[in-house]
Amino acid sequence: MSILKKLAGETVIYGFSNIASRLINFLLVPYYTRVLVDTGDYGIVNVMYGYVGLLLVFFTYRMETGFFRFGSKKEEREKAYSTVMTSLFTTTPILVTLLILFSSPIASWINYPDHVRYVIWFALIIGMDALTRVPLAKIRLDSRPYRFLLIQMTNIFVNVGANLFFINGCPWLLEQGHDWVSHIYNPDKLVDYVFISNLIASAVMLIMLLPEITSVKRMFDWNLYRKIWNYVWPLVFVGIAAIINETLDRPLLEWLLDGTQEENQKTVGIYSANYKLAMLMTIITQGFNYAAEPFFFKNVDREDMKSLYGTVGQAFAFIGSFAFLGIMLYLDLALGILGENYKQGGQDIIPIILMANLCLGLYYNFSIWFKLSDKTIMGLYIAIIGAGITLGMNFTLIPQIGYIAAAWATLVCYSVMAILAYLLGRKYYPIHYPIGRILTYIVLALGAYSISSYINSNFGIPENMTLAVNTVILIVFTGSMYLMEKDNLIRKILKGR
Repeated sequence: MSILKKLAGETVIYGFSNIASRLINFLLVPYYTRVLVDTGDYGIVNVMYGYVGLLLVFFTYRMETGFFRFGSKKEEREKAYSTVMTSLFTTTPILVTLLILFSSPIASWINYPDHVRYVIWFALIIGMDALTRVPLAKIRLDSRPYRFLLIQMTNIFVNVGANLFFINGCPWLLEQGHDWVSHIYNPDKLVDYVFISNLIASAVMLIMLLPEITSVKRMFDWNLYRKIWNYVWPLVFVGIAAIINETLDRPLLEWLLDGTQEENQKTVGIYSANYKLAMLMTIITQGFNYAAEPFFFKNVDREDMKSLYGTVGQAFAFIGSFAFLGIMLYLDLALGILGENYKQGGQDIIPIILMANLCLGLYYNFSIWFKLSDKTIMGLYIAIIGAGITLGMNFTLIPQIGYIAAAWATLVCYSVMAILAYLLGRKYYPIHYPIGRILTYIVLALGAYSISSYINSNFGIPENMTLAVNTVILIVFTGSMYLMEKDNLIRKILKGR
């Protein structure tokens, strides 16, 4: 099997697990926007998960990436795995205990003094998730995508099943006369069951990974650990910056909008629901990243490595451009899944977030050089600039123009980070990326979307004909892309190397 086909195959499997998890979680969006009729409740859910992402970086301190780097060779993998897991076994219980001990002041600090239980539950969730990150990374590095798929899918179905049980099953059981349910169910605390479902799912995943966790040998190499730590510590700050860029906009909206806390939570709920309609681009980006990171490390010694990485980056931009246009041309269908209370203009952010996620995927491609060349400090500098842009634009613009500022901040941040990663890579670790073609894909997708918007807005197209017009535009775009790449990128992908 050619190496490009192998990457494509593993991307499909990892992508499928990611697609399935994202799709099912995406289907939870219309579910939540209907059962959580108060948009403020959905706002609380998203604000809390914004904090969780940041804490998870501290809990894992990017050890999974350190393991990829120093465990990529089979003969060194066991020692790297045991060293990294020993470190996590030591720090995770300490951090979980601290969060629980200080749960009350933490809850007050984030403006949820009456919800101390949320902090305790998430301390446990984050602790379990931290202990599963490196075992999942080992499964990926060992090229066992089907076990990865099984674990991920189980986690998803347990989470969804628990949600359905608590939010729908318990009221039904009460109606049938099963009074015991009243001991575990309160209809006024539906948000609680979203978090409890996550807690149960994280526990199940930890149990499923016990074979990998218990296989850790009593082997801790201090010299190796120092190398790993010197490699990952800049990535910790990269991860913090990434979370600031990806999820901190929800808490910032709650803090910076000029309404009351309850009003701001409602706005965050609307923003988050529409934000998640851009999920397909996130699926492609994350599915690619799951497969590509171990792929890049394992093939670092190939003679044609740099040319291969350039082709991978081009392929991502090619597919991402299709995803952007496809979602935007059929956006009206996607908006139909949201609850009525969430259809209040939030769709204005969707094209911005889609393009932002396309730029994020390009950043993943362009930034691989500093991981491969052990120059992770350069990633830190880029991440700090990105986080500065996000925080600066959010603090400056949210009070003036509302949640649309958070979307623009995301796009500007990821665009600048991708450009910096590319330019610095040319200087320190040159990889030939066909930038002209990559930019052409993006411009064509934006142009096709602009044509669609113009035609449907200015030519009096009946609403029931809009999809037909957009389908014609998509067919023309597809044909143009095929003619442009049939003898270049498409041939490389089909034939491999």
